[in-house]
Amino acid sequence: MSDPLARGAAHAPQMIGEGCTRRYDPDALTEEDGAEFAEAAALWQQLQQPSGLPVPPPATPAIPDTGEAG
Repeated sequence: MSDPLARGAAHAPQMIGEGCTRRYDPDALTEEDGAEFAEAAALWQQLQQPSGLPVPPPATPAIPDTGEAG
């Protein structure tokens, strides 16, 4: 920002697609938008390596007890 006294304003990056497929345009994202993913490829590779640890089962949502007998 060139003028430190200028009022701040937020703006969303450019979007592509419609409806459920609407997303940010990856070609329009810049470092200023917070779109720096330099470590993403290394993290993905690390997560794909077998860890040797058992995989816990997915969490099951608790069913609230309403007190009604069915």
